[in-house]
Amino acid sequence: MAKRTDEQLVAEALAGSKEAASELFRRHWASSWRAAYAVTASRAAADDAAQDAFQRAFRALPSFDGNRSSAAWLHRIVLNRPLDLVRSERRLGALEDSDEPPVDPFVDGMRDHELFTALAALEPERRAIVALRYLLDYSPAEIAELLVLPVGTVSSRLSRTLQQLRLQLEANHV
Repeated sequence: MAKRTDEQLVAEALAGSKEAASELFRRHWASSWRAAYAVTASRAAADDAAQDAFQRAFRALPSFDGNRSSAAWLHRIVLNRPLDLVRSERRLGALEDSDEPPVDPFVDGMRDHELFTALAALEPERRAIVALRYLLDYSPAEIAELLVLPVGTVSSRLSRTLQQLRLQLEANHV
């Protein structure tokens, strides 16, 4: 049996298939959680944001635009939740330094604590752009569409963020 596409699974989930909805969840949970973690830098907040995003996505399936990639649509919802969470916590003054040790949310082979610490120190919006580009492999044009930003803004933010990371890591002799 051929592997069903995300679009086929979305259509089946819309028709009431719990199995199709479960398969969509299984396919996208890990990358969605890692993206949420990249933005929040907190395991608990990533859990909450990713779970909430999936609930919202499944409730919003009837409004899904079939002309877009379902993965891109889902990742847009997934990234909006942690960004909203971080923004609201910042407004309320609720963000505190976490005592939890950083985990590797990006790639299995990256074990560099200093690099993750540098990434975690970025503003959430910049972490989102880095996560979309290097964790989820989106092009700058796709990131611009997801975040509703001009492509030039995404490219310049990505370039400046990478330069900032490079300088910080060089200063720390990494």
